[in-house]
Amino acid sequence: MHLDGRDATGDTPAARDLAMVFQSYALYPRRTAYENIASPLRARRASSSDIAAAVNEVAGLLHIERLLRRRPAQMSGGEMQRVALARALVRRPRAFLMDEPLTNLDLKLRVEMRTELTRIHRSLGGTFVYVTNDQVEALSMADQIAVLREGQVQQVGTPDDVYERPANRWVAGFVGSPQISLLACRVEGEQLVGDQGWTLPRPRWATAREGQPLLLGLRAEDLSVEQRGEAALPGELYGLEPLGDRTLVDVKVGTEMLRVKARPTVSGARGERLSVAVDLDRAHLFDADSGLATR
Repeated sequence: MHLDGRDATGDTPAARDLAMVFQSYALYPRRTAYENIASPLRARRASSSDIAAAVNEVAGLLHIERLLRRRPAQMSGGEMQRVALARALVRRPRAFLMDEPLTNLDLKLRVEMRTELTRIHRSLGGTFVYVTNDQVEALSMADQIAVLREGQVQQVGTPDDVYERPANRWVAGFVGSPQISLLACRVEGEQLVGDQGWTLPRPRWATAREGQPLLLGLRAEDLSVEQRGEAALPGELYGLEPLGDRTLVDVKVGTEMLRVKARPTVSGARGERLSVAVDLDRAHLFDADSGLATR
């Protein structure tokens, strides 16, 4: 572990000066919110007046002044999460470590807390190391994302980099909802030829060699069943998933499946033949063997 360019692996926890926010809140059940928040300052033997000032300041930042006299059993999950966050913030540490802190909250509270944490981060200007399995949290909150698979870093970059320019097939499939569609193909001259018999113009950015086994990656928002163009795939309607503001359309291309984001007015019967327009400028190509991006 390196902090500020120095190896801190052998340092004591106190010397590292890091604050931890746990998934399970880890509040003292018999102490009030005030006492929980004040506990790291009391461990440092801060004066009562300094503790009171610091606790009231961070409580105001998180809008939890009304909770200071309550114990954890008297709070909701979102309130306990705010108290746990306040306990970390009050120390003004070198950096914050957050281990899936929103996992136990319902969807509405998670959305609210994402906004709250982003606001606090911008207000404090400190370093937050935030672990999550929720890609929405990562894409909406992070300045830099490190995507890990089985303990190995697959890609590091901004949210836009990771989403728009995935380093490999696994990152492309992991980041994004709906999941990216992958179609087996190869380059033949000026065309991409699919294993299912379809053809598309070879993208002008494609660097793959002739005949190289590839996977064409297509995101749902880069496909359309309502537009026509030279770059299109023939398929048949497999299913519709209305979501209010849009409809997700599942289209079978041979034995492979595409998922398309369409307007909510799209309709049709299963098995109906249709054409899927492709924005090739936003497509991705991956080597079928290594999984690495060829773009």
